[in-house]
Amino acid sequence: MSKTVLLVMDVQKGIIDGLGEKGENYLEHVKQAVNYAHQATVPVFFVVVRFRKGYPELSPNNKMFSAIKNRSSSFSMEETSPLTDPLIEPQGSDLVIAKKRVSAFAGSDLEMLLNAQGITKLVLCGVSTSGVVLSTLRYAADKDYHLKVLSDCCVDHDEEVHKILLDKVFPRQAEVMTSTDWAKTLQ
Repeated sequence: MSKTVLLVMDVQKGIIDGLGEKGENYLEHVKQAVNYAHQATVPVFFVVVRFRKGYPELSPNNKMFSAIKNRSSSFSMEETSPLTDPLIEPQGSDLVIAKKRVSAFAGSDLEMLLNAQGITKLVLCGVSTSGVVLSTLRYAADKDYHLKVLSDCCVDHDEEVHKILLDKVFPRQAEVMTSTDWAKTLQ
């Protein structure tokens, strides 16, 4: 029997702070999606970016991640920094999965956890649409997972890229729907 999981990706302090005003409305949508999952007993996995103290995993050759070393301490992604945004905290049986790169699968034990629990359906949401959501969707599609993307629970700094991904790219490999529409499928 196939099982479903909601992946809440990169919804963590520092990343959310970088969204400015956009972040507050976004967090409300994600919080509601997590509530829908809990009500329907769908597992929730929080995927967060985490590094050892001093960021030894970050190569100067990696343009995106090497910049993290130079950011202020308020944007820490070290193992001791807050896991998630305080508005959306893991509860009960929710799992927290640490990753080291953009995709939720890169440098994490996500695939092992999915396989161990017989999960074949992934519902994706996160920050950013052109980052973790795109990278995770592409990898998961290649691994033959059934995919859904919650459009109102994805956000990107570039609205045009966000719209193109949700409207034109993601539908080739996933069902794209709002969290409210997804909740209706859970009843």
